[in-house]
Amino acid sequence: MTCAFFGHRDVLNDIEADLFEVVLDLIENQGVNSFYVGYQGSFDRIVLNVLKQVKSKYCHISYAVVLAYLSDAFDDCETVYPEGLEKTPPQFAVTHRNRWMINNSQIVVTYVIRGGSGAGKFSEMAKKKGLVVQLGYMYRYNPAVLDCFERIKRGELGE
Repeated sequence: MTCAFFGHRDVLNDIEADLFEVVLDLIENQGVNSFYVGYQGSFDRIVLNVLKQVKSKYCHISYAVVLAYLSDAFDDCETVYPEGLEKTPPQFAVTHRNRWMINNSQIVVTYVIRGGSGAGKFSEMAKKKGLVVQLGYMYRYNPAVLDCFERIKRGELGE
């Protein structure tokens, strides 16, 4: 079983421990043994770091960076370049790559804190295809939720 990851380019490193637990659950309880990840931002770098750590304990798993452009190179891990991508105009390469990842995965893990973003778009696409999405919308960084936390700290809300 294969899992793909989608998340925002700009995320905080504090999600690494949660992501680590999700990946362990996927391997130990859901039979996932193959992972696809992009390389566009900090979420992807965190995912790659987690996968490298997990691979040291679970030798049977594999992971690959799915390239959007042939010019991109990764020396320290396997890469995949989706068939037909070479005919795709560069401005659509990431979108085509992400669709390929969804179409070649049975589970998708997302980190979405802003609706309407690229990560949100592909999360919705995965949901429509009936794929299991492990991490849905993350509310802890939503501006309204952050405002509530600040108001609680100031004593404006709660008892």
